[in-house]
Amino acid sequence: MNSNPIGIFDSGVGGTSIWKEIHELLPNESTIYLADSKNAPYGERSPQEILDLSIKNTKLLLEKKCKIIVVACNTATTNAITYLRNEFNVPFIGIEPAIKPAALNTRNRVVGILATKGTLTSELFSKTTDLYAAGITIVEQRGEGLVPLIEAGKIETPEMRYLLKKYLEPFIAAKVDYLVLGCTHYPYLMPEIKKILPDTIQIIDSGEAVARQARNILEKHSLLNKGNVKPSWQFFTNSDKHLLKIFLSDVKHDIEVDYMNF
Repeated sequence: MNSNPIGIFDSGVGGTSIWKEIHELLPNESTIYLADSKNAPYGERSPQEILDLSIKNTKLLLEKKCKIIVVACNTATTNAITYLRNEFNVPFIGIEPAIKPAALNTRNRVVGILATKGTLTSELFSKTTDLYAAGITIVEQRGEGLVPLIEAGKIETPEMRYLLKKYLEPFIAAKVDYLVLGCTHYPYLMPEIKKILPDTIQIIDSGEAVARQARNILEKHSLLNKGNVKPSWQFFTNSDKHLLKIFLSDVKHDIEVDYMNF
């Protein structure tokens, strides 16, 4: 089972930012990635829809013999991971907005978070904020419209710059010193975000921490691939595979990108 793949799913191409962190830390591990772009964005869907989609993705990855599953979507994690852990006999790794490190490091005790509606209104996000950010002002902003533009490959566009300026100005006005990116799609907006925010605002996301947790879970369950089996990296999308390839164009290894109706 050690040579079995790590399963990863997201509501589209955004979770490839997480895949890259995992691949960097665990290059010998095979992976199977599901980009559920047909149903993006999850953040605008109801909690039941998010749960149903997460169950669908999980079952598909388990059919492909995945040894652990990374829920590379903040919205799916905050709305579904408790159920998934109770229902399926496989380790799950979720992604929550990096509120804890932001709260620990803020100097002026004002932290911003840019996330989807589904994440910001979830019970898990509320609990995490209460646990780690007591006495700290959290400035929340829903990034409505950002994920569809990213999914369409429209990052360096006037529409994207307009929305980002609109969503980021409240953080500047509130004098936040940390901005948490609460969606795995958003790291792809980093160059555009940095053009708008002052240098005094630190931007953080969860990618590196998720990769470290994946390694920890594999070690804990003795599931690291230490054999001579050559790893494979498969990506499946139920939308435009050419767009997915664009987001993976900086990957130096041979990868497989295919369309699959799921």
